[in-house]
Amino acid sequence: MSNLKFIIIFLVLSAFTSSPFVLGTHASSQVVAASAVEKAEGVLTSAYEAVLEAEGAGANVSALVARLSEAGDLLAQAQVSYRLGDFDGAARFADLCGEIGEEVKVEALELRDLAVEEAVQRFRWTMIGSILGMAIIVGVSFLGWRAFKRRYHRRVLGVRPEVVSDES
Repeated sequence: MSNLKFIIIFLVLSAFTSSPFVLGTHASSQVVAASAVEKAEGVLTSAYEAVLEAEGAGANVSALVARLSEAGDLLAQAQVSYRLGDFDGAARFADLCGEIGEEVKVEALELRDLAVEEAVQRFRWTMIGSILGMAIIVGVSFLGWRAFKRRYHRRVLGVRPEVVSDES
């Protein structure tokens, strides 16, 4: 019975180490790595677009650009590893790139929303200031006109006609 167990264990181990099984595992890790690299490229692209939107809204994106650069370096390392046949390393670098890309995308969208909110608030204060300024200008102009009118009437009505003798 012990010989039978030994033979079964030997057959199972030899089956796992046979070249079709190893090639199948190698091929599946290659597919996983290729999929991870492709996904990381998509995530990085969407993060870049989100950063552009945030910058267009007026947000300060310098920290996000630095993080995007870091994610781009990881993606480049993933692509190099993939080309060299290090599929596990490629998948690891691609996953790190994807994580950083997702974080950057979320932060960029938050910054964009904050910048839009601040722009709306500045617009409101500008409108309130403009309306208040126009009201002050109209009020001061009206009061100035009334003061000028009173002064003018006092001067005109205060003038006494002179009697001029006609000696001609």
